[in-house]
Amino acid sequence: MSLIPNTTVYQFTPTQDWFSHNIQSWTDLFPLIRSDKPRVLEVGSWEGRSAVFLLNNVCKSGGEIVCIDHFDLLRTSAGQQRYAKIKHNLEVTGKRHRILPQFSIPGLMSLLSEELGSKNPGFDWIYIDGSHRADDTMLDGELAWRLARKDAIIIFDDYHWNKEPEGSIHHPKRGIDAFLALHHGEYERLTDDEHYQVVVRKVAEMRLGFLLEGNHPVDEVMEYEINIALAVNSGYAIGAAVSILSVVERTPGRITLFVIDCGLVRTDKDRFLDIISAQGDRVTLQFLELPDDGLAKAMGPVWAKIDMLGILPVERVLYLDADILVRESVRALWNTDLKGKTIAAAPDVGYPMGHDKDKRRPYFNAGVILVDLSRARQNSTALTQLAKSMKNAKHLDQDALNLHFQNDWLSLDLKWNAQGLGTYAQYPSDDRNALDLNPMKEDPHIVHFTGPVHPTLIEILNPYVQPPTAKPWGYVGSPGHPFESEWWISLEKTSWKVVRTSADWEARNEDMKNRAIEAATRDFLEVLARTNNMKK
Repeated sequence: MSLIPNTTVYQFTPTQDWFSHNIQSWTDLFPLIRSDKPRVLEVGSWEGRSAVFLLNNVCKSGGEIVCIDHFDLLRTSAGQQRYAKIKHNLEVTGKRHRILPQFSIPGLMSLLSEELGSKNPGFDWIYIDGSHRADDTMLDGELAWRLARKDAIIIFDDYHWNKEPEGSIHHPKRGIDAFLALHHGEYERLTDDEHYQVVVRKVAEMRLGFLLEGNHPVDEVMEYEINIALAVNSGYAIGAAVSILSVVERTPGRITLFVIDCGLVRTDKDRFLDIISAQGDRVTLQFLELPDDGLAKAMGPVWAKIDMLGILPVERVLYLDADILVRESVRALWNTDLKGKTIAAAPDVGYPMGHDKDKRRPYFNAGVILVDLSRARQNSTALTQLAKSMKNAKHLDQDALNLHFQNDWLSLDLKWNAQGLGTYAQYPSDDRNALDLNPMKEDPHIVHFTGPVHPTLIEILNPYVQPPTAKPWGYVGSPGHPFESEWWISLEKTSWKVVRTSADWEARNEDMKNRAIEAATRDFLEVLARTNNMKK
């Protein structure tokens, strides 16, 4: 058996290996292949890892492979790069291959049309790993079934994919189950229900079926989904509710939300699910647990956004803090060309050049970050070690992220992270004057309520920053903030809508205010006592 060589001959992205764990189970299937020169069909090939493996092993004595993948129809740089890589990788094998840069449906329809005129039609090995929508997966399976010879091995991937709920239309399981039910009695199932892949051997004769006269390929338009992540505990659940509601209300198309559970109770989760229930299948929400050996468990929940890089089951994500209000669709932000950088973020309005006077450099705010997770994971160990060494940094995770990505971030327009509105953003400084604040003042797309939930008395009375910065749901609210009322309007559309008028809410705020006064009084008396002792 020839594994994919770990050399520079093949061009594979190291962090995008979703195939190699299948090598042993696939190898066990090779004795079932009936043809000496098998024909292989792949629906969804990415950079060609599985295709290279099959050519070097299944087709080593002859045969061929046909790969169908849309590669963004070669209209994006990412799609063009994947297409160039798979062409290179398959050519290196020296085996017969063909690549159809099409969506699966028109590609399979084209093959069906061609096979009708072939003297030896059909395929001996078919791998289906294209769209993850249930209906697409079923249709891919049905069309591929027509192309499968008797005794062909057919493999469906992602039967227990962990990105979407298994009952969702956006998960392939429903489509695979429908296909299996439709063709019951025409195959032998070779894997059990717990296996990540469904493998069957076709026992029925091949029936190509019929096509309409002429060649009219089906043209599907794929609506790319947006992946959004938040890291939330119960103290920020009310803020996260506004973040979630405002982004799904204002952003059309498919959205998958990942909520990193930093200490939520069941009621919090149910309320989040209530928010998206009105969106039907357009929006899905997944709760992800923090790793036991992660930073957040050891150093506090603020470090969860670094932990999330390793647990999100996607390759690109838009991270949002739980204290933001989305006022416009984030699709344009999602489609930002990172230009080779790992992340995109907006400058920090409070500290545009950082807060370390001895190490001045452009400094970003970590409340809204677009992340290429594939690139970020390539150096994740270094980031984790850096974070551990900076556990006492002034701005904690934000300081660690800025140091790690100091030469690897794209600066975003401040309309995507409008900070300090109505408070410190209005105070001039040399560093702040160098920023273009007009977009965030005139038409902020994402408003970020920076500052503490419950500020100290010193922060409230600080003569240099008035009004003080604070969250809308804290005991002083966000005084002077131009979008505080809009935030409350969004909250009132959620299950938290009655919170502000409840007796518990008033009692909590009064308690937090008294605590702030008591803490300030205690600190003042301690300073006074030290001063008197020095005079003695």
